[in-house]
Amino acid sequence: MNDTRKLAKYLAGLGYGSRKEMEIAIRQGRIKGWGEEITFDGEPLDPAPGMVILMNKPAGFTCSHQDQGRLVYDLLPPRFIKRDPKLSSVGRLDAQTTGLLLFTDDGALLHKLISPKSEIPKTYEATLARPLEGHEAELFASGTLTLRGEDKPCLPATLEVTGECTARLTLTEGRYHQARRMFAAAGNHVEALHRARFGALELGDLAEGAWRLLTDAERSELA
Repeated sequence: MNDTRKLAKYLAGLGYGSRKEMEIAIRQGRIKGWGEEITFDGEPLDPAPGMVILMNKPAGFTCSHQDQGRLVYDLLPPRFIKRDPKLSSVGRLDAQTTGLLLFTDDGALLHKLISPKSEIPKTYEATLARPLEGHEAELFASGTLTLRGEDKPCLPATLEVTGECTARLTLTEGRYHQARRMFAAAGNHVEALHRARFGALELGDLAEGAWRLLTDAERSELA
């Protein structure tokens, strides 16, 4: 395989187009440079495979490649969806939950981050329909709370009361709608839910709907 074909294959993997289209683009001189200095139409290439993206997810977007309606992938450059290896969200936030959501095309890292064995702490800010009753923190920390339809109790979780109807909940699991179901089990209802932290990562001043690449140092802390 010659260098043009190798480069065309690499560019196709980044989602710029088919291999044939990339071979044509190379012959047309649209790709300049070599190594880490390559440009496409004068712009630096997208990140190499292995990237991790941090997004401030807005409400109303679904974590899916195929569902109807607005998808979290719509908030990323369209060619990111064509990348190979495929870009996937690290777990899911339900459509109405906002906040920190990660994406990666690194399959091994994805598997590690979503594995129940990882026990990565994830912190949520919850706004509740009714005032907290005072028993919730002890219930969530007990390790005995079993959610409806399940037979295995939740791992101990940390609840910090931040207001009459607001609380900060830190989980080390990723069960289906876990935060909402835990408050439901405690006799309340979550009106709004926002993930503020994933491991050591926080949103900072990232605007709602915006995203950024993790730095090498941030990525190393996850790996």
